[in-house]
Amino acid sequence: MSRPIADYAMLGDCQSAALVSADGSVDWWCAPRFDSRSVFARLLDADGGHFSLRPATSYDVRREYARDTMVLQTIFRTSSGTLRVTDALALEHGARGHAIGLRSPHVLLRVAEVLTGNVELLVEFAPRLEYGLVSPSLHIVPHGILTAGGADTLMLRTDVKLQIDGPTAGTRARLQQGERSTFVLHHGAGMARSDFDALDGVASLEDTSAGWRSWADEHRSYDGPYRDAVARSALTLQALTYQPSGALVAAPTTSLPEILGGEANWDYRYCWLRDASLTMRALWVAACPDEAGRFFDWMAAAVGAQHEGHVQIMFGVEGERDLTEHELDHLEGYGNSQPVRVGNEAWRQRQLDVMGEVLEAAHVMRDRLVLRPRTATFLCDLADRAAADWQHTDAGIWEGREGERHYTSSKLMCWVALDRAVKLAPRLGEDASPRAWALARDEVKAAILQHAYNQELGAYAGAFGSDHLDASVLLMPIMGLVPAADPRMLATIHAIDRELSVDGLVRRWTGASEDEGAFVICSFWLASCLAQAGELARASEVFEGVVAHANDVGLLAEEIDPRDGSLLGNFPQAFSHVGLITAAWSIQQAAENSTVAAGP
Repeated sequence: MSRPIADYAMLGDCQSAALVSADGSVDWWCAPRFDSRSVFARLLDADGGHFSLRPATSYDVRREYARDTMVLQTIFRTSSGTLRVTDALALEHGARGHAIGLRSPHVLLRVAEVLTGNVELLVEFAPRLEYGLVSPSLHIVPHGILTAGGADTLMLRTDVKLQIDGPTAGTRARLQQGERSTFVLHHGAGMARSDFDALDGVASLEDTSAGWRSWADEHRSYDGPYRDAVARSALTLQALTYQPSGALVAAPTTSLPEILGGEANWDYRYCWLRDASLTMRALWVAACPDEAGRFFDWMAAAVGAQHEGHVQIMFGVEGERDLTEHELDHLEGYGNSQPVRVGNEAWRQRQLDVMGEVLEAAHVMRDRLVLRPRTATFLCDLADRAAADWQHTDAGIWEGREGERHYTSSKLMCWVALDRAVKLAPRLGEDASPRAWALARDEVKAAILQHAYNQELGAYAGAFGSDHLDASVLLMPIMGLVPAADPRMLATIHAIDRELSVDGLVRRWTGASEDEGAFVICSFWLASCLAQAGELARASEVFEGVVAHANDVGLLAEEIDPRDGSLLGNFPQAFSHVGLITAAWSIQQAAENSTVAAGP
């Protein structure tokens, strides 16, 4: 039986990520990139590989991230003593501020230390490379173990003597108060890799902690309500950023199911322009990002010329276009949810909304964004495409594979693209066409107001001519098309709260299966809209209800099951943490506005 998703915490080095369970097992690590072949994949199959450090006897456990870092501390309390395991993915030595993650060494750091009494430490090292297809041979070398087999090489340096049993190594070691053992696991791409630099595990942990804190100190701008949750979300989003290019992955995992036992299992280890742009917008609120120009340069390079076909919505972290999907039939899947997929066919879809998210991010970041000519041309091209394509059907924001429709949220984001392009026009150079964009913008708005509103439903529907509610229409006031207090919009907000929400947990649309969880981003959109409408008490209630479902270290998945509060979908989910930040900011803004309106 798979562990609950909430049992996991993420480690990150701004190039890759690992997931550590509450009982001290690294059950997922792909290196050197988020979308690389896995080193450990027990998350998706019992035999997928893991690296466990825990007491050999029964224990209680508590864990937390060290302040302002992605360094995890897990405290095990046993009848004989207390053990602390500290875990991190190493940052380059001396990297600070915006430079963290640019040259990460691809090293997993683990330090086990007894704080009180004595504890017998149980060590299990079971690498299963390439999604469990490769069980490497293990060889004793000075100060550790070297793997052989497959297209990757691992070097585990430790001061603990391990016993090898086939493709697994382990031991039991009794540690006394004040004693500690270090485990430094190097990843090398290539069969012949042997030039692993020796790292002091304790010193590297301290330096990695200092690197994360320096980033937090330089990127601390939010001082409103729910400050701690916002700060943790900002750190999580930074950890999900592939720093060499500036691309941000939607999540560090693949195939964690939207419905347990179902087939809606997708690979999220890629950069969606939508998610990355909304993340940049959220970090403007929470962390004053200083890499905006590099991010937009990456997008311009990844998308390239757009004269034919649709704008590709997602890429690999270095801008790769072909993300062709295939299935890993040998893996049982999380909770027996098959198939397990690598790649994502959504890269072929037409999703018109993406143009709006990119231009919205550029508009929000305009004072920090130095537009290179190529990037200005890229933004103009997006606006031109929005003007030309807004009347087309598309797959929509939820990436349905059942066919295209005239989705309201897609039309809305075309309006956003044109509106923001008009406002940015003085900075976009000679390719800007503000008059044509303004004309198209007004046509899009008129079409939405006329065709998206359903009289019988008494609300804006998810698609033109539809009678189904869809939580994505909550973006209408968030993006400024209509005020939240507009009678039709307010009725829509209340209808979504009433019909799609269970205690503030919002499903995507009417008619969704009861097995499908509530989408976290939708719940935060509801909180944002309620705040904008002046309903602060309900907005705070919804916000706090969602945040209460985060796990013990503050991480959120894509969905929450309203029936039992369990987390579903890929984890941690960037979109969910983006929603948290923007909703907190909306509540702060609404509270400030109500105070001003009330007067002295």
